Amino acid sequence: MLTITKEFHFSASHVLDRLPAWHPCARMHGHNYVVVLELSAPREALTEAGFVRDYRELDAFKQWMDDTLDHRHLNEAMGGGTSPSAENLAVWIFELWCDRLPELTAVRVSETPKTWATYRPDHRRT
Repeated sequence: MLTITKEFHFSASHVLDRLPAWHPCARMHGHNYVVVLELSAPREALTEAGFVRDYRELDAFKQWMDDTLDHRHLNEAMGGGTSPSAENLAVWIFELWCDRLPELTAVRVSETPKTWATYRPDHRRT
């Protein structure tokens, strides 16, 4: 299995309103997020050029992220009802993009340089 990754950046605010009122993350605050898409394919499934997927084909994801998430309030951007934690953001991105990027195997989200959440489903839908 071969794996590629590409890193993307955006800035946004959120409120983790399911936390106790005394918790600092229960107040509105923002992060400079890092999102890493991981795509995988067996060697025999590489493109003729030898790629899992051409990195340039991820430009659509970058455009979507800029339009949908960058300088937005994640509570609104993700729709009501879902707490915009890094974990939920990773799942949400994966579920939105897995059909468009069938090689997508994981989404990693960082809110700070030392914290990461990774969503890697046990198996892909067919």
